[in-house]
Formats: sequence, C-alpha cells, structure tokens
Amino acid sequence: MRRRLLALLVVALISGTVAGTVASAKGRIEPRIARIPALPALPEVADACPVPSQHRRAFARAAHDTGLPLAMLVAVGQVESNLQANARSSADARGLLQVLPSTAAELKLDANRPASNVLAGARYLQQLLQRFHSTDLALAAYNAGPTAVAEAGGAPTVETLDYVTRVTALWRELRGCR
Repeated sequence: MRRRLLALLVVALISGTVAGTVASAKGRIEPRIARIPALPALPEVADACPVPSQHRRAFARAAHDTGLPLAMLVAVGQVESNLQANARSSADARGLLQVLPSTAAELKLDANRPASNVLAGARYLQQLLQRFHSTDLALAAYNAGPTAVAEAGGAPTVETLDYVTRVTALWRELRGCR
C-alpha cells in the first residue's frame, strides 16, 4: 500500500515538473480563450407597475408605512383582485387586497375604501410575516388564514400553494416596481 502511494506521489511530482517546464518554455503557444459576446441588457419589465393611477399613491404609501416591497403588494393585489377596487369574494373579502371587513376593523381601517383597504392588507401581511418569519408561509396565511397554515405547517391546500406560487412569480417579475 505504501509503495503504491509513493509511486503515485512520484508520478504526480514528475508530471507537475514536466508540465511546468513545458509551460515556461520559450515559444510557448498561448491557448486561445473563447470570447462569449455580452448578453444584451434586458429591459426592466417592472419599472411600469401595473397599478391603476388612482391607486398608485395608496400602494406606495402602504409600502412605505409597512416596509414591504411595493412589488410584493402589487403582486398580491394583482392575484387577489386583478387590482379591482370593487372586487368581492364569496368569503366577503373586499377591495384591491381582498381584506375581510373584520380584519380591517381590527386594524382600525375600512375595507371598502381603496386606500384604507391597501393599507389594511399591507399591515395584515406584515403581521403575518412577523408571525411566520417566512414569506411563503405569510402569503399562504394571507390566502388560507393563519390558523389553517399553523395547523398544516404550511400551505393547507393545493389552491393555497398555487396562490403562493402565483404571487411569488409575479412579485419577481415586478422587481424594481416603483
């Protein structure tokens, strides 16, 4: 065993010496380095947030107030209501961020007024982030409720998992949204 290791060591040393000698020899031919052309810069899709102008200030204010990324709030609004202020779900969630009236009332806000609705949704999402310490879990709780997510240890349904995936993908697409 020791002879084999010694033999391998000698071969490695000789190979290294020969390679070093050849590399430093005069008239050495430099290997050509393939040049890969630079990729064209992609335009930022997100510079133009898809927020209707009448609601842009509400989203910007909510993002500033909560410290949440504007792109995240816009993505939630897009998936929740398609950014329609008069949207209403079968569970009675309302407005741009589909906030339940009871949730808005707990936050001392009005789910029926667009600016208040966006702020309520942002504050509620911020609370969920603080509780779950995970964006995916917070988004799942926003969709299915915090109790369902806590009991399931994650997204309780395929529908909720799909919701988290859609919001996250749109959020990434809207990166840099201002």
